[in-house]
Amino acid sequence: MSTSASLSAPQSAPPLSANYLAALPELAAPWQAEEAPAPELVVLNEPLARDLGLDPAWLRTDDGVVFLLGHNLPDGAQPVAQAYSGHQFGQLSPQLGDGRALLLGELKVPKTSPVATSSTSTVDIHLKGSGPTPFSRGGDGRAALGPMLREYLVSEAMHARGIPTTRSLAVLRTGRKIMRSQVEHGAVLVRVASSHVRVGTFQFARMIDDGSGVTRRLADYAIAAHYPELADTEDPYFALVERVMAVQQRTVAQWMSAGFVHGVMNTDNTTISGETIDYGPCAFTLRRDPDDVFSSIDRGGRYRFGNQPAALGWNLARFAETLLPEMVGGVNESLSRVQGVFELFDENMAAAMRAAQSQYREPVYVPRNDLVEAALQTAVGDNLAGDGIGDLGLFNRLFSALTSPYERRDEFADFEGNEPEEFGPYVTFCGT
Repeated sequence: MSTSASLSAPQSAPPLSANYLAALPELAAPWQAEEAPAPELVVLNEPLARDLGLDPAWLRTDDGVVFLLGHNLPDGAQPVAQAYSGHQFGQLSPQLGDGRALLLGELKVPKTSPVATSSTSTVDIHLKGSGPTPFSRGGDGRAALGPMLREYLVSEAMHARGIPTTRSLAVLRTGRKIMRSQVEHGAVLVRVASSHVRVGTFQFARMIDDGSGVTRRLADYAIAAHYPELADTEDPYFALVERVMAVQQRTVAQWMSAGFVHGVMNTDNTTISGETIDYGPCAFTLRRDPDDVFSSIDRGGRYRFGNQPAALGWNLARFAETLLPEMVGGVNESLSRVQGVFELFDENMAAAMRAAQSQYREPVYVPRNDLVEAALQTAVGDNLAGDGIGDLGLFNRLFSALTSPYERRDEFADFEGNEPEEFGPYVTFCGT
């Protein structure tokens, strides 16, 4: 075979390691994505694919599409549904877990990749909407096209503005029709993150830790994945609490600067990495009213715009509780040190907010709620009885504008300015 032919040959499925399953089998249920009857690639994030060392042309082939849906995996890949708990609107759900998601495995990225943080960096390749798992709790485990396109659009818009976030590699249609408030196209989102370890993961580990050391192993895994410099400190688990608090404060401060309202800041949606995760009932408040709340399920306004820093502090207190027994000196000796850290929470949060405002650049294009909704409605289409989807033209235009938000372009003039006065009141839904 000639050299030119070799260079253009389609790649095979990339190697995926199963580090999480190997380190933490108690927190992972081996599982497989369900088959898609009529798979179709809807959108592919080609720049991200290249940064991950993947060939966009191969991902568009039949083999690549099957890989993105969790099949045609390389030898050694062991997909898992991750177990975790969560305080949902303040109430503890002891076992949540990936009810409609799968961690396909960890992908090693090139040293020179923008997504790499060290010479041995890996990222999670994760599916959302891939079918029922042992944690589905009676749900169908599937996702609708509209909410998956929302996460694809908004997460990449957040990334373009420098806000730590999970990334979106692709959205695929499965060929199934699923029932929500109406019949919808079934879809799968392919998500990328430095890890999917959450505060809720630590809560679940602590609840099942009967001397197996699973909480400590989870903490060691998180330190190795995100903060390896903490491993040699005098008390790495105390240092982990401090570090996660600092990175999450920076992230939420950036949310506040951007007018982002997450909508469902449960402990299972607070990552150890500081990445924004899960874009279900999210929205943006251009007026930045502290009482703005858009989520249909946040009836008491717990996660309203202005309460997000306080909600973060509450979530991080639950995180610290899980690690107290692992800290030097045990619970009693460590409690006062941890309380001292939380006594400085408001002061440090205010400092993070000030830093986010000196760093803030006014974008030309923002994910205005009216624009996002219009793009999703035209992309999904009305003809759910047919095989096709809607028109992706507006969606793709908006994606281009939002992923280059500081560059004014004449063709996107209709995306500038504020929401029209007649738009609203705006309500978002979680999509499950």
